[in-house]
Parts: sequence; structure tokens; C-alpha cells
Amino acid sequence: MKNDLVQTITTALSQLIDPNMGKDFVSSKALKQLTVEQGQAHLTIQLGYPAQSQLSGLRTLLENAVRAVPGVTGVQLDLSWKIVAHSVQAGIKTLPNVRNIIAVASGKGGVGKSTTAVNLALALAAEGARVGVLDADIYGPSQPLMLGVQGQRHEANEDQTITPIMAHGLQMASIGCLIDTEQAVAWRGPMVTGALLQLLQQTAWQDLDYLVIDMPPGTGDIQLTLAQKVPVTGAVIVTTPQEIALLDGRRGVNMFQKVGIPILGVVENMALHICSQCGHGEHIFGTGGGQRMAEQYQVSYLGALPLDSQIREQTDSGKPTVVADPNSPASLVYGQIARKVAVQIADKAQDHSLKFPTIKVQNT
Repeated sequence: MKNDLVQTITTALSQLIDPNMGKDFVSSKALKQLTVEQGQAHLTIQLGYPAQSQLSGLRTLLENAVRAVPGVTGVQLDLSWKIVAHSVQAGIKTLPNVRNIIAVASGKGGVGKSTTAVNLALALAAEGARVGVLDADIYGPSQPLMLGVQGQRHEANEDQTITPIMAHGLQMASIGCLIDTEQAVAWRGPMVTGALLQLLQQTAWQDLDYLVIDMPPGTGDIQLTLAQKVPVTGAVIVTTPQEIALLDGRRGVNMFQKVGIPILGVVENMALHICSQCGHGEHIFGTGGGQRMAEQYQVSYLGALPLDSQIREQTDSGKPTVVADPNSPASLVYGQIARKVAVQIADKAQDHSLKFPTIKVQNT
């Protein structure tokens, strides 16, 4: 009877869809343990994505489904999440203290890539993940200003690493915290690539679930070299609906696909302008371009963000929208984008390279 009840509950959970994953709790391997004692069901559900804002709704969904099974008199649910490392490009070594790297890129500048990157990172952190930001724009680092740490400097450690700067719960590394703010970086491509790889590998990241890389704009030699050498779990492409931005955005998609990096989705920025005086909405840069691009490449359309002066003002002040006004419509969109990105990563193949022991052959 007890085994029959376990099987019946398992069947019920196999028909219950996680609204975030779009999969049931059994096939997604979220169900880790299930026992029944005298009608009391004890189950452990472990999600593969951070879900602080979703726990209450998921708990109600799961408990109601199990209680509806005939013979169940009570439910004890252990609901949590665990973020693991997922696969990257073949032949590239992953970082020991960083489980997943998300590259946020655009084919051109001026589309709000850096603003999207920092708010994506903050939204992931708000869901309970440990998150870092790497400012990869060596020529024009903007993350120190956006995170309100302009003027702070990275501390050097005895092991030749640098300590990331903490800002709004994020670990951040940027060339802007190693040089003077107004100093021009007059470096050629190989020097820029070397500096970025050094910044990535020699920052003492502390047990990160996600490292969001704010990539330099464009799809030239520097960007391609970085895509070939940085162990990236997936990329987010930021564009505006304008055709010229979409043209460059497609180049970004093609660049990542050539080096075997999955596209996690497309963010359409500046999709709609709302007049602060009259409330009239206008599609200044066109409409639906980001969604069409996502459909063309069969990738996820992560969401659309408005052209809003508040987003700019909040970011310029060092308190990006997700922390400045967490309940605003824009923050809710950033939250939805973050969950979609995290869910797509959770659905990818896991990386086990760091779990294997190092084998040393010695003469005895």
C-alpha cells in the first residue's frame, strides 16, 4: 500500500508543470526524495534555478497536488534550489569558483547593454543567487559608475589575485577600478584581450553561481577572441527594435554560434517610450524587431524594456532600477528576464570537469 501511494504521488508530480521550467517536477529531476509513512508524504524538491520570489507559489502548487492524492493525510515539503555548473565551449577550462558565465553582448553600442547586464545580475541576486559582474569593456568601463563604486580600487592579494568590489550584494571587477576614471586606455587588441583574461582569471571570485560579463560592444576581433577563450555557459543579446541595431545584433548571434556558445535569448531594449508629461506611448525605434530576430534564430525572446528616463537616472546615480525601485514595472521585467535565463541554464547539460580528481603519475 505504501509503495502504491508513493507511485501515485510520483505520477501526480509527473503531471504537474513547474510554471517557470515548463516541465514537470519528475522529468526535470527536481524530485529528489519521496517517502510515505502512515499517510504522511515527505518529499524533497530541489530546483536548478534560484527562486526566492517563486517559493511561496511553488510550495502551494506542490502541496495542493500531493494532498489531492487519495490516501495522503499530510504533506511535509522540503523545497530549495541548487545551482550547478553547466557545459561550456569544448576545450575551454572552466573557473573553479564560478559555476556559470553569462555573456551580455550587443552588435553595437548605445542599445543599453551595460544597463541590461547590471540589472540582470541584480535580479539574479534578488532571487537568491551568488552573482558577480565582470566589466569587460576595457575602453569604456561603466559598471563602477552604475554600481556606485566609482573611485574605489581593487585590493591586491599576496597570491597575485585581486579582491572583487562588493556593490549591492554583487561581486564586481572592472579595469575602471584599477586605473584613473578619466585615463584613456590606448591599447591594441591583444593587450585588451590579455587584460580582460587576466581580470577574469586573477580576480578572487567567491563561490559564484553566475558571473555576468558586460561584453564590449561590437563583433570584431576582440569580441571573437574573448568568445573563444572565456568559458561561457550562454549569451544574452541586447538590441533595440531599430533595423540598424537588429542588423548588428544578428552579427552577435552568428559570432556566438560559430564558437559554440548557446544563445539564451534576446532582450529588446527601448521598445516603447512613454511620455512623462501626457503618458502617450510611442514606438520611437520601431516595433517587434527583437521578437522577430528571436524567432529567426529560434531562440528565446526574453522580454522588452521601455525607453524610460528613470532607468537612466537610477543607473547613473549608482543604484540601478532593480535595487532603486524593485517593485517598478521595469524591475518586474528584469526579474522575468533573469528567471528565464536561469531556467534555460538549469536545463542545459551539466559540467563535471571539476569533479574528476587530478591523476599524477610518479616513479616509485
